[in-house]
Amino acid sequence: MPELPEVEVVRRGLHEHVAGRTVASVDVLHPRAIRRHLPGAADFAMRLTGQRLDAARRRGKYLWVDLSGGEAMLAHLGMSGQMLVQPADAPDEKHLRVRVRFTDDGPELRFVDQRTFGGLALADLVEVDGTWLPQPVAHIARDPMDPAFDPDAAIAALRRRRTEIKRALLDQTLVSGIGNIYADEALWRARLHGLRPADRLTRPKAAELLAHATQVMHEALGEGGTSFDALYVNVNGQSGYFDRSLAVYGQEDEPCRRCGTPIRREPFMNRSSYSCPRCQPRPRGNDRARVVVRG
Repeated sequence: MPELPEVEVVRRGLHEHVAGRTVASVDVLHPRAIRRHLPGAADFAMRLTGQRLDAARRRGKYLWVDLSGGEAMLAHLGMSGQMLVQPADAPDEKHLRVRVRFTDDGPELRFVDQRTFGGLALADLVEVDGTWLPQPVAHIARDPMDPAFDPDAAIAALRRRRTEIKRALLDQTLVSGIGNIYADEALWRARLHGLRPADRLTRPKAAELLAHATQVMHEALGEGGTSFDALYVNVNGQSGYFDRSLAVYGQEDEPCRRCGTPIRREPFMNRSSYSCPRCQPRPRGNDRARVVVRG
């Protein structure tokens, strides 16, 4: 799943290539691509046609484009969704799901999705703490790259959560944008195992962890995000390169860059967690609930 850096790369591309352009027509080529738009494909196409696409925006891993009519076009990239800007005469992609043409006859906006887990929808905007958000995103917390992000409030929210620290990092209502990849990378940098109780972290240690998460996402953004295959690309179809810089995620049995111990992979919420057994020791059995991590 794309995380904050990958979604921000796509947002920047959309803002550069489609902001300010007016929709001439919309073709929905697969019904699953607009399944979150409950009124259906015809309604989606009718309401989007004639609207100007204004600013492309993001909160955490959630992406949308403000529309001139006061709504938003919300994009769920899922596991394989791509927002591509293509010349009108470019051949259709095999998994093209939605095509948006513009009145200037310039490049088209195409939503391509191999696995059809993603999709587009129109949503009303609601005001939350002085910011207008699509209604389905209203509950999502600010992310560390948001100018109004409050690190002290985020640290306090993490430390109040009575759960494992990795689960807390992935809770988008506490801090948004951090997913499985960058959580593992931040935990490695902070020398913390993901099973450490969040409510037992000292404030300095929680602040250090959040700082590492912010830094690793900034670094990933600088390299265009993380691409493990051809499914994550920017609007021009180009892949990111941060996968070459990952210290632990996807590095099972490779030597830890810090101590040389082979990286360990463990099951986690139907996914995988990666850590160094030496630098990030697991909490001991029943002591998990009582352990205090010193800063």
